[in-house]
Amino acid sequence: MRRRRPEKRKIVPDPIYGDLVVAKFVNNLMKGGKKSIAEKIFYQCLSLIEKKEKKDKSIDVFKKALKNASPVVEVKSKRIGGATYQVPIEIPENRRLALAMRWIISFARSKKGNSMVDKLASELIAAYNNDGSTIKKKEDTHKMAEANKAFAHFR
Repeated sequence: MRRRRPEKRKIVPDPIYGDLVVAKFVNNLMKGGKKSIAEKIFYQCLSLIEKKEKKDKSIDVFKKALKNASPVVEVKSKRIGGATYQVPIEIPENRRLALAMRWIISFARSKKGNSMVDKLASELIAAYNNDGSTIKKKEDTHKMAEANKAFAHFR
Protein backbone atom coordinates (compact mmCIF):
# COMPACT_ATOMS: atom_id res chain seq x y z
CA MET A 1 0.00 0.00 0.00
CA ARG A 2 1.04 3.58 -0.55
CA ARG A 3 2.27 5.69 2.32
CA ARG A 4 0.43 8.75 1.06
CA ARG A 5 -2.04 9.74 -1.61
CA PRO A 6 -0.36 10.37 -4.98
CA GLU A 7 -0.31 13.88 -6.41
CA LYS A 8 -3.03 14.73 -8.92
CA ARG A 9 -1.61 14.96 -12.41
CA LYS A 10 -1.88 18.36 -14.01
CA ILE A 11 -3.96 18.40 -17.17
CA VAL A 12 -3.04 20.93 -19.84
CA PRO A 13 -6.08 22.94 -21.04
CA ASP A 14 -7.10 22.24 -24.62
CA PRO A 15 -5.55 24.49 -27.31
CA ILE A 16 -8.76 25.91 -28.86
CA TYR A 17 -11.05 26.67 -25.91
CA GLY A 18 -8.40 26.80 -23.17
CA ASP A 19 -10.67 24.71 -20.98
CA LEU A 20 -9.74 21.88 -18.59
CA VAL A 21 -13.14 20.18 -18.89
CA VAL A 22 -12.75 19.94 -22.67
CA ALA A 23 -9.22 18.54 -22.22
CA LYS A 24 -10.52 15.89 -19.79
CA PHE A 25 -13.32 14.96 -22.19
CA VAL A 26 -10.85 14.57 -25.06
CA ASN A 27 -8.64 12.40 -22.82
CA ASN A 28 -11.65 10.20 -22.01
CA LEU A 29 -12.55 10.01 -25.70
CA MET A 30 -9.02 8.96 -26.65
CA LYS A 31 -8.33 5.33 -27.50
CA GLY A 32 -4.89 3.76 -27.57
CA GLY A 33 -3.07 7.04 -26.95
CA LYS A 34 -4.32 8.61 -30.19
CA LYS A 35 -5.07 12.06 -28.86
CA SER A 36 -5.01 13.89 -32.19
CA ILE A 37 -7.81 11.65 -33.49
CA ALA A 38 -9.82 12.19 -30.29
CA GLU A 39 -9.37 15.97 -30.63
CA LYS A 40 -10.42 15.84 -34.28
CA ILE A 41 -13.57 13.87 -33.39
CA PHE A 42 -14.43 16.28 -30.56
CA TYR A 43 -13.92 19.51 -32.51
CA GLN A 44 -15.83 18.16 -35.53
CA CYS A 45 -18.59 17.14 -33.13
CA LEU A 46 -18.74 20.69 -31.73
CA SER A 47 -18.92 22.19 -35.23
CA LEU A 48 -21.76 19.77 -36.05
CA ILE A 49 -23.58 20.84 -32.87
CA GLU A 50 -23.06 24.47 -33.94
CA LYS A 51 -24.90 23.68 -37.20
CA LYS A 52 -27.73 21.74 -35.53
CA GLU A 53 -28.27 23.93 -32.44
CA LYS A 54 -28.27 27.44 -33.84
CA LYS A 55 -29.46 29.24 -30.71
CA ASP A 56 -26.45 28.43 -28.48
CA LYS A 57 -22.69 28.17 -28.85
CA SER A 58 -21.52 24.58 -29.15
CA ILE A 59 -19.26 24.84 -26.08
CA ASP A 60 -22.26 26.02 -24.02
CA VAL A 61 -24.31 23.07 -25.31
CA PHE A 62 -21.43 20.76 -24.31
CA LYS A 63 -21.14 22.24 -20.80
CA LYS A 64 -24.94 22.15 -20.24
CA ALA A 65 -25.09 18.55 -21.49
CA LEU A 66 -22.39 17.56 -18.98
CA LYS A 67 -24.22 19.40 -16.20
CA ASN A 68 -27.52 17.69 -17.08
CA ALA A 69 -25.88 14.25 -17.20
CA SER A 70 -24.04 14.61 -13.88
CA PRO A 71 -25.51 12.47 -11.08
CA VAL A 72 -25.79 13.89 -7.55
CA VAL A 73 -25.98 10.64 -5.55
CA GLU A 74 -24.95 7.04 -6.14
CA VAL A 75 -25.07 3.81 -4.17
CA LYS A 76 -22.03 2.02 -2.79
CA SER A 77 -22.06 -1.50 -1.41
CA LYS A 78 -21.21 -1.69 2.26
CA ARG A 79 -20.92 -4.93 4.18
CA ILE A 80 -22.32 -4.78 7.69
CA GLY A 81 -22.78 -7.86 9.88
CA GLY A 82 -22.88 -10.41 7.08
CA ALA A 83 -25.34 -8.42 4.99
CA THR A 84 -24.44 -6.16 2.08
CA TYR A 85 -26.34 -2.89 1.86
CA GLN A 86 -26.50 -0.45 -1.02
CA VAL A 87 -25.76 2.80 0.79
CA PRO A 88 -26.60 6.09 -0.98
CA ILE A 89 -23.66 8.50 -1.00
CA GLU A 90 -23.37 12.03 -2.34
CA ILE A 91 -20.87 12.30 -5.19
CA PRO A 92 -18.03 14.87 -5.16
CA GLU A 93 -17.97 17.38 -8.04
CA ASN A 94 -14.96 15.91 -9.88
CA ARG A 95 -16.48 12.40 -9.86
CA ARG A 96 -19.83 13.79 -11.09
CA LEU A 97 -18.10 15.25 -14.13
CA ALA A 98 -16.05 12.10 -14.70
CA LEU A 99 -19.17 9.89 -14.57
CA ALA A 100 -21.10 12.19 -16.92
CA MET A 101 -18.22 12.17 -19.43
CA ARG A 102 -17.81 8.41 -19.21
CA TRP A 103 -21.54 7.78 -19.67
CA ILE A 104 -21.89 10.16 -22.63
CA ILE A 105 -18.90 8.62 -24.41
CA SER A 106 -19.92 5.01 -23.72
CA PHE A 107 -23.50 5.54 -24.92
CA ALA A 108 -22.24 7.36 -28.02
CA ARG A 109 -19.88 4.44 -28.76
CA SER A 110 -22.63 1.86 -28.27
CA LYS A 111 -24.94 3.47 -30.87
CA LYS A 112 -25.14 1.69 -34.20
CA GLY A 113 -24.08 3.15 -37.55
CA ASN A 114 -22.81 6.64 -38.43
CA SER A 115 -19.44 8.09 -37.51
CA MET A 116 -18.34 8.76 -33.95
CA VAL A 117 -18.71 12.49 -34.66
CA ASP A 118 -22.43 12.07 -35.44
CA LYS A 119 -23.04 9.69 -32.54
CA LEU A 120 -21.28 11.93 -30.02
CA ALA A 121 -23.05 15.04 -31.31
CA SER A 122 -26.48 13.38 -31.06
CA GLU A 123 -25.73 12.09 -27.53
CA LEU A 124 -24.56 15.56 -26.39
CA ILE A 125 -27.64 17.24 -27.91
CA ALA A 126 -29.89 14.64 -26.26
CA ALA A 127 -28.23 15.28 -22.87
CA TYR A 128 -28.52 19.03 -23.48
CA ASN A 129 -32.27 18.60 -24.04
CA ASN A 130 -32.57 16.36 -20.94
CA ASP A 131 -33.31 13.13 -22.78
CA GLY A 132 -31.38 10.18 -24.17
CA SER A 133 -29.56 7.19 -22.69
CA THR A 134 -27.22 9.24 -20.51
CA ILE A 135 -30.04 11.06 -18.73
CA LYS A 136 -31.88 7.74 -18.27
CA LYS A 137 -28.74 6.28 -16.64
CA LYS A 138 -28.53 9.30 -14.31
CA GLU A 139 -32.21 8.94 -13.37
CA ASP A 140 -31.77 5.20 -12.74
CA THR A 141 -28.83 5.98 -10.44
CA HIS A 142 -30.94 8.52 -8.55
CA LYS A 143 -33.87 6.07 -8.28
CA MET A 144 -31.54 3.41 -6.89
CA ALA A 145 -30.27 5.87 -4.27
CA GLU A 146 -33.84 6.94 -3.43
CA ALA A 147 -34.93 3.31 -3.02
CA ASN A 148 -32.07 2.66 -0.59
CA LYS A 149 -32.51 5.88 1.37
CA ALA A 150 -33.25 3.83 4.49
CA PHE A 151 -29.61 2.74 4.61
CA ALA A 152 -28.20 6.27 4.41
CA HIS A 153 -27.27 6.15 8.11
CA PHE A 154 -24.65 3.43 7.37
CA ARG A 155 -22.28 5.99 5.82
